[in-house]
Amino acid sequence: MRIASYRVGGRRFVGIVSSDQSKVTPLALSQEQAERGAMAIVELLAAGKILPATEGPTLEISAVRLEAPIPVPRRNIWCVGRNYHAHAKELQASVFKGNDANPESWPIVFTKVPECVVGPYDDVRLPGAAVSEQIDYEAELAVVIGRGGKNIQRADAMQHVFGYTAVNDVTARDVQMRHQQWDMGKSFDNFCPMGPWLVTADELDGTRTRVRCWVNGELRQDGPTENLIFDIPTLIETVSRGITLYPGDVIATGTPAGVGMGLQPPRFLKSGDVVRIEIDGLGAIENRFV
Repeated sequence: MRIASYRVGGRRFVGIVSSDQSKVTPLALSQEQAERGAMAIVELLAAGKILPATEGPTLEISAVRLEAPIPVPRRNIWCVGRNYHAHAKELQASVFKGNDANPESWPIVFTKVPECVVGPYDDVRLPGAAVSEQIDYEAELAVVIGRGGKNIQRADAMQHVFGYTAVNDVTARDVQMRHQQWDMGKSFDNFCPMGPWLVTADELDGTRTRVRCWVNGELRQDGPTENLIFDIPTLIETVSRGITLYPGDVIATGTPAGVGMGLQPPRFLKSGDVVRIEIDGLGAIENRFV
């Protein structure tokens, strides 16, 4: 099942996307529920309630404005750094130089504030030269928690997954390194494009898919999730140690090699650049930087 959050005529709806990804049919939700996007569905199902019936006209995807499936996360997005070996190597002398030299010791975990989430095709506004000119892209598979818990064991972790979406963990590299702790450089306004929808775990195996990223049509990143240093069950176990996870929590799983800072010389994003991220079995997001 693919659950989309979208607008028609200024009103937000939550609907089910057809198997060929060409149409969407709204679910019977109150306007208050619909404003919360797919989060409303995740919480209803987590509470043991049934999926609302479809209601209203089926529309072509091209006729609606897709938004982030979870337009306003309930709290910060959990993110994982240095989770592909080649990415760990490409930034070992810069971003990761102050971290444990062994990338397999523990996951690096940071967060992005909820307000940085924007839609799958929205423009991303660059912060300006006075703030940062080192804006970078990071294509990532994100896990959405469906059943909450604390101290979740690795063996049980996949039972807590509702589904998956794609995110671009946009980063101001100089700000990220300047503050040593990464949240500041990761949390600028509109620094987390998300979408195009939420795909449930019964339709997508996030442990066996492929994450790719193009900048202006040039393939920059291409990595299978089988190559994650810390797999999805381990990440859920780690983030839930002493911390309660809730339905709708989002965990971004890390990015493959090929980020702009890792190129020689580095190639940061500039106005007019278009970044496309595609995850096999999920779909694609594409954002222009302005």
